[in-house]
Amino acid sequence: MSLPCGLQSPLKFCVSVNMVIAVEYQKERKQVAAIMRRLYRQGLTTCSGGNISLRVDDDRFLITPSTLDKGKINYRQIAVMTLSGENLSPGLKPSIEADMHQRILRYRKDINAVVHAHPKHASFFTATETRKIRTDLLAEARFVLGEPAFAPYALMGTPELGKNLEYALAGRACVALLENHGVLTIGKTLLEAFDRIEVLEAAAEITLMAGCSVKPSPLDDRRLSEIDAMNS
Repeated sequence: MSLPCGLQSPLKFCVSVNMVIAVEYQKERKQVAAIMRRLYRQGLTTCSGGNISLRVDDDRFLITPSTLDKGKINYRQIAVMTLSGENLSPGLKPSIEADMHQRILRYRKDINAVVHAHPKHASFFTATETRKIRTDLLAEARFVLGEPAFAPYALMGTPELGKNLEYALAGRACVALLENHGVLTIGKTLLEAFDRIEVLEAAAEITLMAGCSVKPSPLDDRRLSEIDAMNS
């Protein structure tokens, strides 16, 4: 059956919309894929673990896929979604933690990027009773991370996990430890969020070292306040 002039079939319309989206966000999708590969290359996550999202406009964000090798991911595998949860890339399966990402992006309008990963030293602290990675030992850690927040355990991929992170990231927090799970950072840019993962992992390793054999000499309250004021 032919359609009236100027009209398209629903299938052709969906295909054309998806092609426009893919072309429109090609640069941003390449950035997301590159950071995901970098996370894996630097040992900050496993080939199946971790996910990244990036806000691209007021209602859309990009997100890494589920069940694909994160060390070899390419931009064509990065999905486009709306902040209400609609998948605009029906041929792609977004991360099972897409709900967590969209909740954070909706709630924290001051940031554009979310990085979730499983670096071994930082993740270790999510499964200990102390649950505290010290950012008072090095000035860089304090400046980049502030004081990491803590999100109580929730099953991965569930709305409860996103709700726990909404609460944990309230205010100015930019880093969260997810109980018995991993870590998550946010930032205005992908690079800022990635940098926080790197610095967090270094801070976690230094925290472990400080507790082993030597007495640490942390920054005093005055120095910590000076650094905190730089982010005000």
